[in-house]
Amino acid sequence: MEEKVIKLEDSKYILQSIEKILYLFIKRLFDIFVSLIGCLFILPLSVIIKVCYMLQKDYNPILFTQERIGKDGNTFKLYKFRSMVPNADEVLYELLKNDSNARQERKKYQKLSNDPRITKIGRIIRKLSLDELPQLINVIKGDKSMIGPRPLVIGELDQHNGNHDIYESVKPGITGWWACNGRSDIEDYDKRLELEYYYIKCKGIKMDIKCIFKTIIVVLNSKGAK
Repeated sequence: MEEKVIKLEDSKYILQSIEKILYLFIKRLFDIFVSLIGCLFILPLSVIIKVCYMLQKDYNPILFTQERIGKDGNTFKLYKFRSMVPNADEVLYELLKNDSNARQERKKYQKLSNDPRITKIGRIIRKLSLDELPQLINVIKGDKSMIGPRPLVIGELDQHNGNHDIYESVKPGITGWWACNGRSDIEDYDKRLELEYYYIKCKGIKMDIKCIFKTIIVVLNSKGAK
């Protein structure tokens, strides 16, 4: 009897392992397929954004890179279309230095409701989620997936007492459960983490399909995009 129970447990473990491998394989194929198609739009969009910035007398690079935390705590360079002024770090430093309300808001939410660093063009491409498009390069490289938790900056998770073991157990995504359930409309950071943890614990093909459709609806409605 005991031997039969052990065999059943072994069979269950094997099936779960096969399901996990199959899920990761399908997910990677989907990532590559969608990213390759999406990359076709990066060049023409780059030209349009560059021209728009030049018309504003801004001749700085339109591609922005920032170090983020990925799977297993490894860092990678994330690519985005620049939506902020070139000296964004200096502007933020001066703002936080002189504005106590801004400091509190930044500390609590990791963002600013009226961020003076964002350009006019940046507000448009953020509203349409076009600033995220270059991250498809990250997906092809394997740094990210199409679906997963938001890639965090170094120290962000510690600042909010987040769980590294859970959050960093999967690749970060271009969209995710938080992104398709309100994005910036969800101001409470703990709630945002709860949504990310929920996806990680419940991840699977059905969950990913649901996330894709919810993301499409959110993007079309421009809900939560700031």
